Amino acid sequence: MADERTAHWRRIDDRHHLHPFTTFRELSAKGSRVIVRGEGCYVFDSEGNRLFDGMSGLWCVNVGYGRERLAKAAFEQMTRLPYYNTFFQTTTPPVAELAARLAAILPAGLGRVIFGNSGSDANDTAIKSVWYYWNLEGRPQKKNIIARSLGYHGVGVGSASLTGMRFMHEPFDLPLARFHHIGNPYAFAVGEGLDEETFGSTAARWLEDKILELGADTVAAFFAEPIQGAGGVIIPPASYWPEIQRICRKYDVLLVVDEVICGFGRTGNWWGATTFAIEPDLLVMAKGLSSGYLPISAVALGARVGDAIWAGEKEFAHGLTYAGHPVAAAVALENIAIMEEEGLETRASGPIGRHFASRLAQLEEHPLVGEVRTRGLLACIELVEDKAARKPYPADRKVGLTCRDISIDNGLIMRAIRDGMVLAPPLIVTEAEVDEIVEKVSRTLDDTARALGR
Repeated sequence: MADERTAHWRRIDDRHHLHPFTTFRELSAKGSRVIVRGEGCYVFDSEGNRLFDGMSGLWCVNVGYGRERLAKAAFEQMTRLPYYNTFFQTTTPPVAELAARLAAILPAGLGRVIFGNSGSDANDTAIKSVWYYWNLEGRPQKKNIIARSLGYHGVGVGSASLTGMRFMHEPFDLPLARFHHIGNPYAFAVGEGLDEETFGSTAARWLEDKILELGADTVAAFFAEPIQGAGGVIIPPASYWPEIQRICRKYDVLLVVDEVICGFGRTGNWWGATTFAIEPDLLVMAKGLSSGYLPISAVALGARVGDAIWAGEKEFAHGLTYAGHPVAAAVALENIAIMEEEGLETRASGPIGRHFASRLAQLEEHPLVGEVRTRGLLACIELVEDKAARKPYPADRKVGLTCRDISIDNGLIMRAIRDGMVLAPPLIVTEAEVDEIVEKVSRTLDDTARALGR
């Protein structure tokens, strides 16, 4: 019976559902994996397989699966008021409460919030807010926005232009004008020959070079993730963020920190900005805001931008039908309460984060592994053809995808980003479960090496 249901779901999925980031013919030949249930750090597919979710869904299920309190919060709000908009000078109690709750836990000065539904639309909102701010300031020429070539900020026309990845641009004739990209503080790939501190400062000064190339009077903002998630868990050297902030202040460029992945405890603090002592002008959040239980995002504005927009004489002509959805807001409030009660906002900086880092570091001895990078409960295991030379495999070998598929067969969901195997387990992960992750990764690396003929 289970086989029949799986075949049915795969068949109708193939016929009617176009998945994100997918080559549809390849998926059609293979068939979708059908996930039917989640519990704690695990998901279960329709064929009865139990998989450790090493990616927290899509970097988002921070409090784990099966939280009845979040389901109850949604149910109670749905029975009371399932929906009302925040247009027409109207609010709802969960939305007002969530805005105030976020202001209390955000980095100092970020006191005003614009709600949305996803990280993509939140970054679009941030782009528009930046442009609007400079118009209000009487400096409409400041419209250029700089981001990084492996930065990921979403898939909207604006947010995809902000994203630096070429494969996301070429099919859609992007990026739009006004969007520019610099290199990444990716020491493993481009920092050879430089000590960490020197490389961090050097990588930061690529921003200054681009500002001077464009003209500082035309540059509106620099958008960046504290740690680049979908770019491959690129963790900047300690010297990087202080230099970035100095440059932004020197040239009067707004600093927008994208916390869609790093926020809500992932790096061991509420915010990656706190972890790296960043003082942003705007901060973008999504994913962990509700632990993925319902779609919700937000942009937090610092006093400089927020006060100017609040005082503007013209209408702020921007908003979404479901921005400030009362059910999503109620779930987000309960999610934050759970995190505080269980200390999840700082858990990744404590013993579990150290255990995660130390156990994964042991994998660097494997002949396929060039480097293991960790911070909090984020990690990337770089697979290489030549360890000494840091030489990756040719792209057409699809080593990362091979390793990903083998990992799933071994009961662990990892994500392949190029040939980097990425992990971001739920913040509730235990030491025993970290050990389970490492055991499965080790077995997967051995199996991958065999598949490659090594």
